[in-house]
Amino acid sequence: MTDNTDSNPAADRGPIGNEAVHKIVVPPEVAMVSMLGARDEVLRAVERSFPRADIHVRGNEITVTGPHGEVALVERLIDELIAVVAAGHPLTTDAVERSVGMLRQQTSERPADVLTLNILSNRGRTIRPKTLNQKHYVDAIDDHTVVFGIGPAGTGKTYLAMAKAVQSVQAKRVNRIILTRPAVEAGERLGFLPGTLNDKIDPYLRPLYDALHDMIDPESIPRLMAAGTIEVAPLAYMRGRTLNDAFIILDEAQNTSAEQMKMFLTRLGFNSKMVVTGDITQVDLPSGTLSGLRIVRDILDGVDDVHFSILNSSDVVRHRLVSDIVDAYSRWDEAQHADQQARRPEADVARQRRGRR
Repeated sequence: MTDNTDSNPAADRGPIGNEAVHKIVVPPEVAMVSMLGARDEVLRAVERSFPRADIHVRGNEITVTGPHGEVALVERLIDELIAVVAAGHPLTTDAVERSVGMLRQQTSERPADVLTLNILSNRGRTIRPKTLNQKHYVDAIDDHTVVFGIGPAGTGKTYLAMAKAVQSVQAKRVNRIILTRPAVEAGERLGFLPGTLNDKIDPYLRPLYDALHDMIDPESIPRLMAAGTIEVAPLAYMRGRTLNDAFIILDEAQNTSAEQMKMFLTRLGFNSKMVVTGDITQVDLPSGTLSGLRIVRDILDGVDDVHFSILNSSDVVRHRLVSDIVDAYSRWDEAQHADQQARRPEADVARQRRGRR
């Protein structure tokens, strides 16, 4: 892309006060219909993101007028969108909004590098990170033996980890994938549930099967499971094993006890990789049981080749409301904690008075 800054204030509409006018020429090899989107939906998303700027398109020229800072950001955004289209990826309004968020964070990494990092493709669908934190998480899985992905629902913690696991098997870096999660709702004591053992366990592992179906041809999954290339099992089945040449994922790790977390981590064998995912705000353990995920960061602090990736509401890739719901609950939790802290001195005084009696 070439950037021709208008030096003539009277050109079309000249700058007013502190306004700037920039004209951006999109290279001829980049189709404008791809840049603008169906019914100009991509252009409309850019306009919504920069309400203080006027954006006009004529042919392959985009003219931006507005405050200097906003115009500079729009210019950088269009650079990134051109790079995404040039790499063969379709533009969406979500890609625009996430690119704007990354640019406003003033990170050193380009949004185009995040949005074009393909992990896995299957049946015409490509799995890739959609936010900067997700890219850092994926990079950490490449660079470390044990990675913890901690964040709220919908941030892609397990989905991206499973995509990396499938990629590792396809590249023959490991021989098998092991997926596990605690069946905490039944306390890992499943005898009171009806049906066979598989019937009892299956509901707790169903989300892992669903993700697998997105990444591997469904017809091949039974064959891979029969061959031991893919294993899906409750956490209790990991005890006493050493897991070599495997990509191991522990999902819903907030529902492990401290002892279970230690048991799982010490299953690590040679040429294996572990990813532990969970949301410490959704612990379903019995009252009085400490979550292994909540304390493991303090325990493993400073241990080499262990990495903690923290995701937040800005990384949610589900319905827009999910991010708002996560933020609302966070604010409520903070208010409750502040209220408890404020009441603690009063409770201490009351106990002291009762003690004097």
